[in-house]
Amino acid sequence: MWYLLASVVLGWSLGANNAASIIGTAVTSQMLRFRSAVLLASVFVILGAVLEGQHGLITVGALANQTIVQATVILLAAGLAVGFMTKLKLPVSASQAVVGAILGAAYLGPGIEWKVLQKIVICWIATPIGAALLSVIFYCALSRVVERLQLNFIGFDRFIRVSLIVCAAYAAYALGANNVANVTGVFLQAGLLDIFQACLYGSLAIAFGMLTYSKNVIRTIGHSIVPLNCFGALVVSLSTAVTVHVFAKIGVPVSFSQAVVGAVLGIGFIQGFNLVNAHTITHIILGWITAPAFAGGAAIVLTYLSRVRITIV
Repeated sequence: MWYLLASVVLGWSLGANNAASIIGTAVTSQMLRFRSAVLLASVFVILGAVLEGQHGLITVGALANQTIVQATVILLAAGLAVGFMTKLKLPVSASQAVVGAILGAAYLGPGIEWKVLQKIVICWIATPIGAALLSVIFYCALSRVVERLQLNFIGFDRFIRVSLIVCAAYAAYALGANNVANVTGVFLQAGLLDIFQACLYGSLAIAFGMLTYSKNVIRTIGHSIVPLNCFGALVVSLSTAVTVHVFAKIGVPVSFSQAVVGAVLGIGFIQGFNLVNAHTITHIILGWITAPAFAGGAAIVLTYLSRVRITIV
């Protein structure tokens, strides 16, 4: 069971990094306190993983054949990549880090199921685009709803606060359903865990990361791309949650950070792209590219070292 420590590393890193994508806009808009938001997210990420996490687990497991040692190398390499990006305070795709690590391990080991990889890459591309489109749609639709309700200031504040709480819970649920596959999918394929164990164990690791080390990326998401008000935060949270939940149903783990950036850019399209911080966007995209490359390189090195050690022993 010591092999499972690698999934703790990745799950912790994933939870710490992606909490910003779930509660970042709500916290930085001062509608939810960080402590309350992160506790709420931790509970619902576990529920999402246990109830709907099996589809993504099967997809990640089908990408390549792994032994328990290879699965451990993949998760450790991906965890190092995500942890490194989190240390730099940049949102990063754990899904891309895991796939990068699988490709790196496959370079010295088993082959890749290219049809599965093609499906995953297509969904990655569709994630920010879909989130941006949904953001525009939800922004217009919710604006009309609020207009028809004719709320006073207190009523509007209450409506936004309750809606943000619901959306944060839903977003955490979607994260668990979609991204638990990144944490324990390779161990399911390797035969170390069954589906329920993989969902539960992976989601607990993600929740642990949220609770202990998730503040660093919050400000990058909430303030640096587009300065969001409370209504914009609601739209981004809802758009992100729906996007990622759809891909959880399809069975492809996608990036929460890419979905939330797409949703924020959708808001920027409505409010004016002059509000978008191009410098921050460039750094985020750099993080998305660097993470899978770093994970792939780390997986190659770790795979080689594991083989050398086994040969010596």
